[in-house]
Amino acid sequence: MNKFINTIKNIFAIEDLRTRILNTLFFIAIYRLGCYVVLPGVDPTRLKAGTGGVFGILDTLLGGAFSHASIFALGIMPYISASIVLQLLTIAVPYFQKLQKEGESGRKKINQYTRLLTIPIVMAQSVGFLATINAEAIVSPGTFFTISTMLIITAGTLFCMWLGEKITDKGIGNGISMIIMIGIVSRLPGALIGEAAAKGINKSLIFLLELVVLFLVVMAVIVLTQAVRRIPVQYAKQVGGTTQLDAQRQFIPLKVNAAGVMPIIFAQSLMFVPSIAASAWDKNSDLAATIASYFSPEHWVYNTVFALLIVVFTYFYTAISVNPNQIADDLKRSGGFVPGVKPGRDTSEFIDEILTRITLPGAVALALIAVFPTAALLLGVTRPLSLFYGGTSLIIMVGVVLDTLNQIESYLLMRHYDGMMKSNKLRSRTTEPVALAS
Repeated sequence: MNKFINTIKNIFAIEDLRTRILNTLFFIAIYRLGCYVVLPGVDPTRLKAGTGGVFGILDTLLGGAFSHASIFALGIMPYISASIVLQLLTIAVPYFQKLQKEGESGRKKINQYTRLLTIPIVMAQSVGFLATINAEAIVSPGTFFTISTMLIITAGTLFCMWLGEKITDKGIGNGISMIIMIGIVSRLPGALIGEAAAKGINKSLIFLLELVVLFLVVMAVIVLTQAVRRIPVQYAKQVGGTTQLDAQRQFIPLKVNAAGVMPIIFAQSLMFVPSIAASAWDKNSDLAATIASYFSPEHWVYNTVFALLIVVFTYFYTAISVNPNQIADDLKRSGGFVPGVKPGRDTSEFIDEILTRITLPGAVALALIAVFPTAALLLGVTRPLSLFYGGTSLIIMVGVVLDTLNQIESYLLMRHYDGMMKSNKLRSRTTEPVALAS
């Protein structure tokens, strides 16, 4: 406990770090306040009490802004959709491939295209959002209400983008991810209170067991997020003028889950399509009712297809984010080699083989984590809390928290303070030099 208190004192003793943390808290407070500002022309007392199905998952990611019909009803999600589209374009379109290779200037152009693409996406999604509001809650329905609401929701999303960029520049952590994480965390206290009230005193032991399982699931996600397969790399002795560099042994860290949360986001985006199409179809149609039933998050068909898509997208996203040929070329140019493997093509094939092997258990583990909330719901956990037993919510929370801790750790170590952990390093750090795969 004393070490924790000393660490907090050290954090606030660094002026730059203290300012960044306070700025982050200020921007987060603005975002959370906007999540409760209801759209003009909507009566909040007549809104639906809760949102279920795929919209319930979306509402959890948005911190309740969706169900509250707030000016931040779509939050940062349209920007995420635009980012995914641009990432796919960098694979298929030569122009965007060229931009990606131009370094900082190309990255700025891609970010600008992402911002511009967000506008039509959010306007299109705002039309779908209006369809989810029950008619009784709209005070004066009509064309003016529709157009004004679309403009307000678009402005709200753009403002969330600005907040995210400000957090990245003047705060701590990645701003976009931080906004999503705060929205998710804001639902956790209410979910825990609701679960405790539902179980009551008679089932308090069951509630404690649920908390233990939740803790174990969080630990499993941390292990999956941090797990790496290190490939040893040897650098030969180099002599330059009067300087001589001894041979060095380093490592290439290949993450077991190199794709992160993106496969779940891709798969979930596709899983939204059948439910939305069925809701827009004739509600009296038997086919629409069957599709809606099969593709509800509680049905085994939904979860089976969801898990298979996650495995496929994990391999797909890993293939586009980790390039064995580029790693092998970089090693060859820098005079490095994998012991027992010839430089060049053989090294590329060796790295690709290892990457393929470690991606399979990572993909399966990611799929299990994604469908575990449904298992928790079927075992008696209330719907709000079950969403925290895995899926996008938990992986985003763990990833953002670990990234933020890494940044704070770096500030402490640069100022010669003790780190946040007893070993003065997070688990993601290695005790030996690391050859970064670019």
